[in-house]
Amino acid sequence: MPARMGNYESDGKRSIPCAGCMAAIKWIPVIFIAAVIAWSYYAYVVQLCLLSIENTFEQIVFLIFYHIICILFFWSYWNTIFTPVGTVPSNWRIPEADIEYIFHSDTQEQQKRILENFAKTLPVTNRTLNGSVRFCEKCKIIKPDRAHHCSVCGACVLKMDHHCPWVNNCVNFTNYKYFVLFLGYALLYCLYVALTSLEYFIRFWRGDLNGGMGRFHILFLFFVSLMFAISLVSLFGYHIYLTLMNRTTLEAFRAPIFRIGGPDKNGYNLGKYANFQEVFGDNWKLWFLPVYSSVGDGLTYTTQKQHQMQSYDSMGDTSQQQPTSQHHQLLHQDDASPLNTAGTVIHSLSATSTATIKSSDGNETNGIITIIPVKPALANDNEAAAEPDIDVVVIPTIDTANGNVIINMRDIESSRENVLSRKDFENV
Repeated sequence: MPARMGNYESDGKRSIPCAGCMAAIKWIPVIFIAAVIAWSYYAYVVQLCLLSIENTFEQIVFLIFYHIICILFFWSYWNTIFTPVGTVPSNWRIPEADIEYIFHSDTQEQQKRILENFAKTLPVTNRTLNGSVRFCEKCKIIKPDRAHHCSVCGACVLKMDHHCPWVNNCVNFTNYKYFVLFLGYALLYCLYVALTSLEYFIRFWRGDLNGGMGRFHILFLFFVSLMFAISLVSLFGYHIYLTLMNRTTLEAFRAPIFRIGGPDKNGYNLGKYANFQEVFGDNWKLWFLPVYSSVGDGLTYTTQKQHQMQSYDSMGDTSQQQPTSQHHQLLHQDDASPLNTAGTVIHSLSATSTATIKSSDGNETNGIITIIPVKPALANDNEAAAEPDIDVVVIPTIDTANGNVIINMRDIESSRENVLSRKDFENV
């Protein structure tokens, strides 16, 4: 077991022979794209605008809009490449002693208990297929929600989308906005170049203009820009769809597994506008500029259920409102109606039970809840204390830290007219 642990696999990287050569090879796709951009700049500005277009006003208009798009395109590309990946903080790292216990545990249940104990103070809601806290054996850390280990970067990356060789970087929480803008401005750049060069491409093709070698630059400029535009349409459209669904490429192929609710591809879907704001920010003036404006810290994310409950709570006092699609109830078979009567605790210890939370739209969620038995305040202190039946209506909320179902024991009614025996009370 190495004495030095961290989010990056520095020890592993040093063991790779000719690591510098491997690093240089990774930059080949980026150098290729940069060379294509540089050539397209020469072909468009010099060969098309300065040497082929005779109308001065047309030259000025073409060059102004071209340079605006080109600057935004290159700016986005630069930020996508050189923005450092979001890595996991050191407080998510598991101590050396616990690592030894995890790797030498006799059973999987022991490993799960160790991980659960360490992660109880961390805001994690995602789990593995067997229900365990997600743990990276290479980085020796608890994985935050939506984080994954990138073998190319040698690190666990926050909200990892994919590793893109064309930018030699991981597309992740820190640069996802830049990446989407890069795709959008690259598509706009290609379409602008193709459309503005189309007229002169046709004229050169027919032989109406004699441009010498410049003719071939314009011909290739049109074909290359059109080819890249066709390939970028689907890629840009797909990432716009992912942004509006609040989903990463990895989550699109494998749904995240939540502690409460299990696998759910729409677990982070807060609505299209809220999803868009999570990536592009709250300030609309910065939406289309390659500057950082994303919301959050990359470690915690609002889930769909949390967002729904927050929307419900923002409606104000709901004690007198009828249940809606966001109003969940734990119902008895007799479907008793809630009343507002205060009670006193019968026992100091509560019991836990597995319950099904049902909403008015028929959805069900299973979870562990704490049930505190209560009895009503008696009108006459001399009356004999009885163990009454209890009809309980609860409104669950979701713990923003761990995704736990929290039952708010309110609207508890106990009827003095229908006092049952202790045996009946214990059967409730």
